[in-house]
Amino acid sequence: MADIHLHNVTVAYQRHPALHHIEGCFAAGSLTAVVGPNGAGKSTLLKAIAGRLPLADGHIELAGLKPRDIAFLPQQASLDRDFPLSVLELAMLGHARHAGVFGSFGKRGLAAAEAALAAVGLEGFERRRINTLSGGQLQRALFARVLVQDARVILLDEPFNALDARTVADLLALLHRWHGEARTVIAVLHDFDLVRRGFPQALYLARQPVAWGSTESVLTPENQLRARHMAESWDEDAALCRIPDQAA
Repeated sequence: MADIHLHNVTVAYQRHPALHHIEGCFAAGSLTAVVGPNGAGKSTLLKAIAGRLPLADGHIELAGLKPRDIAFLPQQASLDRDFPLSVLELAMLGHARHAGVFGSFGKRGLAAAEAALAAVGLEGFERRRINTLSGGQLQRALFARVLVQDARVILLDEPFNALDARTVADLLALLHRWHGEARTVIAVLHDFDLVRRGFPQALYLARQPVAWGSTESVLTPENQLRARHMAESWDEDAALCRIPDQAA
């Protein structure tokens, strides 16, 4: 088990901050929704935790977690659906970090991928090309890839966007299964009703934390108003600032 500690985390694009001095902790085994207005830095936060973006300031303490211990599911819009992959091959990619760059997937990887596809309701879809899938079917296949990876930390960027109610319910049940297995799950979401129903913890983000804790205490009208004001008053051209060294 490992907590994820954020210490003064700042992420900038061309030296303009997208995340600003984030302090806090995702407890090991927690299930947390990250919410906030558009441009609040929600996706940026997940990418920083996954090691896909450099930090302009601060550091992220992963308590011994290795890259293969973290699964990251980006938004569907960032995926190339025309890449010539079958559904089974997509799921098997989750085994790549265990096999290594030049390793073989072997019978173990194949069996894990087939079991994962069955778990997400895609049994019989193994040979289908991913460009023939509906949005919900593709998301199920991507969740199967995460299942195969068997990671201790799971980061999901808008995993339920534009999905039908049945697919949302099935995939949310999978998140609760991971939570029950004491995995750390962090998901970017926009649907507050879904957050209230399915997530015990929430982080309200507006490039800086507005509130972080139990969902009931975070999703309040006061915090929503504060987040909107913070987003509206943000200077897109502000220079990157740093917290003075207290030891100086």
